[in-house]
Amino acid sequence: MNRPRNPVIVIPSRLASQRLPGKPLADINGLPMIVHCLRRAEESDLGPVVIACGDPEIADIVSQAGGRAILTRPDHPSGSDRIHEALCRIDPDGKYDCIVNVQGDLPTIDPAIIHAVFAPLDNPEVEISTLVCEFADDEERRNPNIPTAVVGFTTHQRIARALYFTRAVMSVGYYHIGLYAYRRNALERFVTLPPGVLEQREKLEQLRALENGMRIDAALVDTVPFGVDTPADLDKARTLLAKS
Repeated sequence: MNRPRNPVIVIPSRLASQRLPGKPLADINGLPMIVHCLRRAEESDLGPVVIACGDPEIADIVSQAGGRAILTRPDHPSGSDRIHEALCRIDPDGKYDCIVNVQGDLPTIDPAIIHAVFAPLDNPEVEISTLVCEFADDEERRNPNIPTAVVGFTTHQRIARALYFTRAVMSVGYYHIGLYAYRRNALERFVTLPPGVLEQREKLEQLRALENGMRIDAALVDTVPFGVDTPADLDKARTLLAKS
């Protein structure tokens, strides 16, 4: 395998959210959140950007903003399945050799972070890449909603192989940031695999790849992209973007 040369960014988005209903359409300083995510992805200049929508309301908003939206099945069990359906529909001939999966609730993400998740694929042995960051404090490390990535970085190393992901408290490990870049054949294989034993125990989809011998490398970044999950997060995003 060579370094991917023709990546596409796919952002999965759906309206269902327990803590913030209708989250992708939430107004942030005059624009829906999903449009802010679209703009940040476009600013990365890594490749074309597609929104894989689970709801027609999202597709309409994205299209009105000049973006490309693909309406997918509403009942996909994961974002990986949703981006795979969108990929197959926009590119049945396999032109895109890498899929960068950016979350649809990161309206303030630094476009450089999107480039960082692409970098580990320079290694031809890496099939999937992701991002990690140092934990800010022990409280963050103990939070079961923040998965820990066990990665053996050496001094001055910024990319290394991910050995495990867990919700358990670990004395070693890093804050796992849920952005991914897949080689195309890796994504196609991943979505055909049945859920793994460890995946079901930990409720972490990426363990399915590790259980099936796929290689995931992680890039170490300096900050965690701010995600919007609650009304308070939404207010903070409005403040942050008003200052930018």
